[in-house]
Amino acid sequence: MFKMTVIMRIGLLSDTHVAWAETEIPPQVMDIFEGVDLILHGGDIYIHSVLDDLEQIAPVLAALGDDDYPSQDPRIKEKHILHLEGKMLWLIHEGPYTPLSVASLTAWWQKRVSPDEIESGKPDIIISGHEHIPLVEYCDGILCINSGSPTLPNHRYGPGTIGILELKDGEADVNIIQL
Repeated sequence: MFKMTVIMRIGLLSDTHVAWAETEIPPQVMDIFEGVDLILHGGDIYIHSVLDDLEQIAPVLAALGDDDYPSQDPRIKEKHILHLEGKMLWLIHEGPYTPLSVASLTAWWQKRVSPDEIESGKPDIIISGHEHIPLVEYCDGILCINSGSPTLPNHRYGPGTIGILELKDGEADVNIIQL
């Protein structure tokens, strides 16, 4: 019997701050994301044309950042819940703070579950931004990912980081890429 393995590749970025830190997304981002199936932006977008540019590569969803204005853009929500390749992903701007512990992470996600989501339980993967510092860490069975910022790493100007998340056969693999 032949079994076809499907790999879903997801481009991750956050805190682009375009029109404040930069006038556009660094061109390397577009090259690295070529061929991804989906792009997830962890918020602090500033100008929605960033999402339009990224959408030339793949569908885009974004979290509403603490520096973003509320929008009618359907791609932007406070929290997206996605079911992909057997995993439940949350895309949210302000993720759990480090150092991660089971107690703090549990309190964090339970505070953010709405009554209609409670049956689905805890997420398998949390993708966030806000801190401008890359993070890939498992805690209590949850994979927490922050791809950093491509334009303001550690809140300083300069080339930063993005990520690629691969989902295959219910497993997740993350690569943080320095620009």
